[in-house]
Amino acid sequence: MRSLIVLFLIAGMGLSAMATPVRKLIKTTGSSDKYPDAGYVIIFDSTKVDMQESGLSYFNEHKLIKILNYKGGKKYNVYKYYYDPLSAYAEIRKVVIYYKDGTEKTLTMDDELDYPAPAGLILWGARQKMVELGRLETGDAFEIFLFKKGFTYALLSEYPQDDEKYIPPMRGHFYDIVPFWADTYILNKVYQVAIPNTKNVQYKIYNGEVKTLKKDLGEKTLYSFTKKNIKPFHKEPNMVSPSDVATKLLISTAPDWYSKSKWFYGVNEDYGSFESTPEIDEKVNEILKGAKTELDSVSRLTHWVADELRYLGLSMGKGEGYTLHKGAMDFRDRCGVCKDKAGMLITMLRSAGFEAYPAMTMAGSRIDRIPADQFNHSVVVVRLSDGKLHPLDPTWVPFVRELWSSAEQQQNYLPGLPDGSDLLETPLSPAENHYVRISGKSELNADGTLTGEITIEAEGQSDAALRRMFTGSYKEHWRSNLERELLNISPQANVTLPDYGKDPYDYKAGPIKLKIAYKIPGYAIASDKELIFTPLAGSGIFRRALGELYIDTSLKKRKYPFRDRCSRSISIKDSTLLPTGYEVKWKPEITKVSGDAATFKGNFELQNNTLLLTETMSFNKRIYQPADWPDYREAVLMQKKIIENPVILRSEK
Repeated sequence: MRSLIVLFLIAGMGLSAMATPVRKLIKTTGSSDKYPDAGYVIIFDSTKVDMQESGLSYFNEHKLIKILNYKGGKKYNVYKYYYDPLSAYAEIRKVVIYYKDGTEKTLTMDDELDYPAPAGLILWGARQKMVELGRLETGDAFEIFLFKKGFTYALLSEYPQDDEKYIPPMRGHFYDIVPFWADTYILNKVYQVAIPNTKNVQYKIYNGEVKTLKKDLGEKTLYSFTKKNIKPFHKEPNMVSPSDVATKLLISTAPDWYSKSKWFYGVNEDYGSFESTPEIDEKVNEILKGAKTELDSVSRLTHWVADELRYLGLSMGKGEGYTLHKGAMDFRDRCGVCKDKAGMLITMLRSAGFEAYPAMTMAGSRIDRIPADQFNHSVVVVRLSDGKLHPLDPTWVPFVRELWSSAEQQQNYLPGLPDGSDLLETPLSPAENHYVRISGKSELNADGTLTGEITIEAEGQSDAALRRMFTGSYKEHWRSNLERELLNISPQANVTLPDYGKDPYDYKAGPIKLKIAYKIPGYAIASDKELIFTPLAGSGIFRRALGELYIDTSLKKRKYPFRDRCSRSISIKDSTLLPTGYEVKWKPEITKVSGDAATFKGNFELQNNTLLLTETMSFNKRIYQPADWPDYREAVLMQKKIIENPVILRSEK
């Protein structure tokens, strides 16, 4: 009876399009001319959710998709649905294919296949349902009916019997994150959820408008969200995650982030995730032998976990999802994903007498105020003698000189604390903490040969970008990796002395410093009276540490925020001794850039037959707003102008 009530409500809520005969919907949808650059169009996308008192939810999805051209037919040769058997049960109940010649074909669950989903470093047993639709031509369409029970974002198998294992980790609660955007046209999208009246529901539409209706069903309330004529979301290069700026619905029955924080604390303490063992205590004492300060101790433990636990996700039974595996298991296996590294570090910090807790964050996108589970990464907080919580991330700092990766600055996180916590945000990391200093000294001959040496020093995330060419490869490749930095600029270069400085694995000894002595025949284009060349230090060498050069500057304006890898400051100095009798006839015109988001200052100067190039620039954030783009873009364009526009020297002899 309840399902009949829901169906009647659908008809009364402006969703009559779904009651229109399917063939008529397909015909009136139109052809590809109406939907530029789209391979297919979603005529309707309907999701109905029925939440139980326990938090267990039943999902019924119903879609009608029309093929517009061969790209759409290729995409839907096979229909795939990803799910995780630890947290959800799914089945494709029926597919009806409507061919443009008027014939039809019905596929049932007997035609459904269930395969392991492709996996890389995380092997948690995710699977995919598949139905082969066959060759679909322009004008064909298919209707699909899918059923799911369970939840989506966590992986916690805590309830062993029947539907109990599909109850979400925060028992008795419901949440969902519903995108009302797509990479194609959606003519009608509906999301409905029936929630018991005993629950306190809060929801919000972000970044757009969605029609919202609320109906009393007696013991439950039906919340309905509808949006028509959704156009494809067009991304901008280097923009933030689309979920930060595109239309979406967040809905949750959790009261606030404090309650989620206390729950997260309790579920791990009750499980005993951070109980130490004599073996762990012994290792902690060994690591801390000779430590001078509390920060030294925290650093030693963080980097031991970061460097010694291999990143590899295996399904290890109880303890998946929000419940972190026990320290004893992590210490034994020496492998795991972010939550295993976090759990191991918390266990070791507590063994050493520190107050430490787990925390959750969302790497790559924003966490909004509605307490839906917007998390994909586990980290650590430790309270030091200053009374403040300090974030630590052993997953992102292997062979990195930081304790919290500044590639995660301006990022929300939620610690699991006994008294609860609101959402916190990691602060900006000053650009000077991630400096790059490139210095070149060379001599240019009249035949175009350049001889000299170039050095680079870097700290923070800039240090990590350079150090990775060594720590991320075999030692036998170190010389060739360093030589390649120069060969990328000039394939004729001969490296006469590569110098790695200190052992690259000894990142605690200080910032990385590299030096290359070289000779490059034909570096400058030479004619009878002219030489054309770019000072080597300003040529874009060691680009891996110059993240701004990977930002697409073709856009003059931006609609959405954009992101760089990390804040950084850059200093470039080059001194080139010119051949006798040559003067500078042309050089790029440099404009100073002074902004809050980015700065640039550069200069060419001739002193005693030596051409001096200086560049200083600063990129002050990781995430920038559209208003920051003019200064950021102009600073990068000035840098590129020097790289792409060589100096012209001329001899008057």
